[in-house]
Amino acid sequence: MRAEKQVISAEYLQRLNASPFFYVVDYTGLKVLPMTELRKRLHKAGAEVHVVKNTIFRVAAREAGIDLAGVLSGQLAVVTGSKDPAAAAKALKSFVSEFEKPKIRFGYLNNLRLEAAAINELAELPPLDSLRSTLIGLIQSPAQKLARLINEPAAQLARLAGAYGNKAS
Repeated sequence: MRAEKQVISAEYLQRLNASPFFYVVDYTGLKVLPMTELRKRLHKAGAEVHVVKNTIFRVAAREAGIDLAGVLSGQLAVVTGSKDPAAAAKALKSFVSEFEKPKIRFGYLNNLRLEAAAINELAELPPLDSLRSTLIGLIQSPAQKLARLINEPAAQLARLAGAYGNKAS
C-alpha cells in the first residue's frame, strides 16, 4: 500500500478506535448542501460523517478487529462519534426521513453488528439522560418503600399516642 493510503488507513483506524460505534451509509445521490446539513446535525449529536474509500476502510476495519470483507460497495460514508450512539442514530434517522438519503446500510456498536433496522430501533430510544434518571428511579424505589415500611410501626404508635392525648384533653 502506498504511503498516502497508509496515512488515510491510519486515520480511519484512529476514528474507529476512538468511537464505540460506527454506522455505514450509502450517500449515492446526496448533494453537497444536504451533506453539509447532515454534518451539522450529526455534530450537534456528538458525531461526524466522513466519506471513505472502501478498500482502505476495509483494511482499517480489519486492523480494528472487524471483518468487512464483501460488504463494502458503492459510495459509502461512515458516521462515528464519542458520545451517545442513540443520539447519532436519531440524527441520522431524522435526516433520512426528511431527505430520503443517505441509505443506512449497517453499523457496529462496540463489536456487535447492527443492521439498518436495529439502528433505526436504536434511534427510537429515549435520550441517555432520560434512561439514566429512569434507572435511578427504579433503583431508589425499593429503598423508599423499605424505609416507609420500617418507619410505619413507629408512626402508628405516635398517632395512637397522639389520639389518646387528644381524647384525654
